[in-house]
Amino acid sequence: MWHAISKHISEQRNISFSITHKEQLNLSSNSMTFKIGDDKHQFFVKIDTPQKLEQFEAEAYNLKELTLHCALFIPDCVCYGLTLNHSFIVLEWLTLTNQAENDWFEMGKSVALMHKKHEQAMYGWPDDNYLGQTVQTNRWHKHWDIFFAEQRIGWQLQLLAEKDFHFCDIDEFIELTKATLHSHVVQPSLLHGDLWRGNVGFVDGTPALFDPACYFGDREADIAMSQLFGEFPADFYEGYQHYYPLSASYEQRKPFYQLYHILQHANAFQGHYLIEAKEKIAQLIHTAAR
Repeated sequence: MWHAISKHISEQRNISFSITHKEQLNLSSNSMTFKIGDDKHQFFVKIDTPQKLEQFEAEAYNLKELTLHCALFIPDCVCYGLTLNHSFIVLEWLTLTNQAENDWFEMGKSVALMHKKHEQAMYGWPDDNYLGQTVQTNRWHKHWDIFFAEQRIGWQLQLLAEKDFHFCDIDEFIELTKATLHSHVVQPSLLHGDLWRGNVGFVDGTPALFDPACYFGDREADIAMSQLFGEFPADFYEGYQHYYPLSASYEQRKPFYQLYHILQHANAFQGHYLIEAKEKIAQLIHTAAR
């Protein structure tokens, strides 16, 4: 396997690469992760079953699109493919540094400027991709409330129902989501899609993003995610608000945007996320009924 991966790297980088050191990494990933290198080059590698090739292909495409449309540091995808028994993706190795005092402000600025480019008229993505290990549907739609309610909330609720987890009437909750978002004026922005502390960092002070789940949608969805699992430092939001202020009504929509990620975690990990999802849905239904 490693010989085949080395050969792919050599061909794609036009170098003679042979692994002289390999370290398995203990990261929060379902795939096996490694740092490999020789005396001149270092790479980050994910290894998984052959069935995960489509997921790696989607990741490579997302990284390419982020590179083309934002000024943040995005790791290059060197190659991806299949060996006899595994799929793999090889990425540029990022040496992440401790952030300086103003780096989080710059991160907020950079994300705001990415969101501020409204170059797509519809919501979605050219193909379905993945949020973690869960398929993320992305059929193009011209109405944000319908897209998010059906392809984000409804999709996750249906996946849970197929596992015999039922928290509400799915159709009724989809309609509640649509009603909440219907009057919200949205211009599609390129979203990272999974913007939490584990997927951001700094390379020599330059803000970096990785492990994306990209699509074109409401920028508030990225910001809501950044406040869900370990909120970013205040400097991030100061930088973001300075360059692209959020609407005063953002707080009304934030729970629905965060619910999408809670539901995905419930699907992927179950456990206490099932309880959190059930409680969040009950709270949103109760609030709407008042």
